[in-house]
Amino acid sequence: MEIKVIVAGFRGRMGSAAVNMVKEDEDLILSALLDPFAKDTEVDGVPVFTDKSQLIGFDADVWIDFTTPAVAYDNTRFALEHGFAPVVGTTGFTEDEIVELIALSEDKKIGGLIAPNFAIGAILLMEFAAKAAKYFPDLEIIELHHDNKKDAPSGTAIKTAELIREVRQPKQQGAADEVESLKGARGAEFDGFRIHSVRLPGLVAHQEVIFGAQGEGLTLRHDSYDRKSFMSGVNIGVRAVVKRDKLVYGLEKLL
Repeated sequence: MEIKVIVAGFRGRMGSAAVNMVKEDEDLILSALLDPFAKDTEVDGVPVFTDKSQLIGFDADVWIDFTTPAVAYDNTRFALEHGFAPVVGTTGFTEDEIVELIALSEDKKIGGLIAPNFAIGAILLMEFAAKAAKYFPDLEIIELHHDNKKDAPSGTAIKTAELIREVRQPKQQGAADEVESLKGARGAEFDGFRIHSVRLPGLVAHQEVIFGAQGEGLTLRHDSYDRKSFMSGVNIGVRAVVKRDKLVYGLEKLL
């Protein structure tokens, strides 16, 4: 079965990696490219569009989106409304937006995937962290990304925190009279624990979940050194969404 694919944000690092992944898979066809700042009308014979409205009625099955948080919701909604099954790696969605998009996908009977992280190792880290949180309710999350990442904390950190919240005993960590002598020193608070964001050149995508207990500690860490680490998950998503009739949040729902 051939799957026709649109890649939105194809000029970015993740978008270009997605383009290469599609080209290297004989079952996938790169049908169109979208970027508002593109200068060419085609690249290697593939048509390039600068406005998503130009894609209304276009013959394609899947919409891969690696754009920016500012447009990701509108792009995903557009894809669902016009018959493209979205596979979205752009982060920055609110919980309400995800709920709305799932409802729209159910109404349209179109599959889709929004995934904060497509690396299989990152998915395993989330699963292991949720399991550990049952026994180690004291924890902190540290996520580290390149300095051009626009949103903080990362979607992966938020997803990890949400999974931990489902199983962790409610607890407010830290001293009751804790004072930050420098605002933000303790990071962002989520359900009683903290999330810290690091942004530095040279990084790609990294996350640690550090657990502490009396007399022992546990650290879980995942590192993506190259954006190729995400492409196996994107490929899984592309192949899965065309067989589904509802959008899901998190690649683990397809594994």
